[in-house]
Amino acid sequence: MPIQPCQQQPGPQPRIGITAIGTLLPEDVLSSDDLQREVTRRSGIALPDRMLTLATGIVSRRVAADGVYASTLAVGAARRALDAAGLDPLDVDLLVFASASRDLVEPATAHIVQAELGSRAHALDVTNACNSFVNGIDLARSMLLAGRARRALVVTGETPSRAVRKDPADFAEFRGTFAGYTFGDAGAAVVLEPVERGGILDVDGETYSEHWEVGGIPGGGSRHPRGDSFTYFRGDGHELRGVFEKAGTAVVDRTLHRAGTGWEGFAKVLVHQVTVPYLERFAELTGVPEDKLVVTVPELGNVASASIGVQLDRVFDELAPGERVLFVGLGGGISIMTMVWEKS
Repeated sequence: MPIQPCQQQPGPQPRIGITAIGTLLPEDVLSSDDLQREVTRRSGIALPDRMLTLATGIVSRRVAADGVYASTLAVGAARRALDAAGLDPLDVDLLVFASASRDLVEPATAHIVQAELGSRAHALDVTNACNSFVNGIDLARSMLLAGRARRALVVTGETPSRAVRKDPADFAEFRGTFAGYTFGDAGAAVVLEPVERGGILDVDGETYSEHWEVGGIPGGGSRHPRGDSFTYFRGDGHELRGVFEKAGTAVVDRTLHRAGTGWEGFAKVLVHQVTVPYLERFAELTGVPEDKLVVTVPELGNVASASIGVQLDRVFDELAPGERVLFVGLGGGISIMTMVWEKS
């Protein structure tokens, strides 16, 4: 069943907006060609020349160095967002760590982030694969509207590069973990607070949970609590792409209908980016003009839930008040989300 979209009610309504953003990219850069050479060296599998680059369109990605964790990237992004907003960590009373990655199974990584920041907010984790960050923003907005908090900091720190199998036993295992070779690392953070105009205007989504087995990292939970082999990402990228195509564009179509506009009504469209062919197929199916997209995947790879945050950071300052941005999230499980945000 689809998520019930936000409905505008008669009369003035409280508005919650994104008032600041920050991101952090690891310093280390790993090219797809170098990654492929490492896989070949460690596995002995002969792969076609430049296979990873040509198949994915990903030239490079950032990778977290030893001692850099999901929380490290989240904290760095959070500090930049707070600085941009002119806020102290103690000005935040809700902290949501919303990420597919985490430092530990327990406790919530939000507490690690909070300890580093020095804030004293209500802190919790939200996880929903690559839609985690959008889900976290939606949850924080709902809590602010309900009066549970005055100002929220939503952060993500993604380190999926550590789930990449670089020593597959054979070509079958290489193919079964191929989606992992798209991964890169990044952190992002946004400040949410009441605004007089604009803000988050609409949220919608659909889930197709019967496809939860198509891709993921099975280790660390009650099904596979131990075993190094379960800590790598498993999933056939072609199968995952097929599931998303089968789901179709209904969520996006509904959002455009409620907004009463076509693509021309949005300054930018931020789409979760897995590979260049995925993004090109999304544009083909939806008809979104190329100049509306903020393309990051060739240089950064698939940075999981940080993808939309990184894109937003790149255009945030150039957006004028009143301009609208459409977020389109795609996450394993699977789920599809949209969010309409208008700059205040």
